[in-house]
Amino acid sequence: MPSSSAPSADAGESGPVFDAGRLASLISPLRRALLTAARESEHLPDIPDAQIEIVRALPRGTVTSPSRLADALGLNRSTVSNLLAAMERSGLIARRTNSDDRRGVEILASATALAWFERFDAASAAIVSDAVGALDPAEIAALDAAIPALEHLRDALIERRSAALAPLTPDSRKETE
Repeated sequence: MPSSSAPSADAGESGPVFDAGRLASLISPLRRALLTAARESEHLPDIPDAQIEIVRALPRGTVTSPSRLADALGLNRSTVSNLLAAMERSGLIARRTNSDDRRGVEILASATALAWFERFDAASAAIVSDAVGALDPAEIAALDAAIPALEHLRDALIERRSAALAPLTPDSRKETE
């Protein structure tokens, strides 16, 4: 997709101009390039993005119910149920009976999935480190300085998604009717 040359956020006449369209157009290809390179270097399987998101939501030691996972990810429960069934068949997650309520089910990432993601993360860091070595010192400093802002941007996007997906309260329903 071509990037927009028009800035979408302006800090003022004398302040810096931020090109949100340019950043947005870089994120997906950057992510895909890193994903492909890390997967190839470690000979890892091609796991669909939705399943990656689920494993990322289940770090080592995390056990949760399918409904809590769906709520946390902002996905429909039926979608998560279908994803979990496929992931269980491929060995990415395990299901077990809830010890407090024998009717309930808990899920956790499998040891295999966690090991793959650890290898992926290590390979990704090595690939980025190697690629950054080809940049000049000013570009490296700019990337380093941008990391906290990118983390805040990620958090703002997650918060925005969570707010948009939050169920309507009885009071807010009355306001929208």
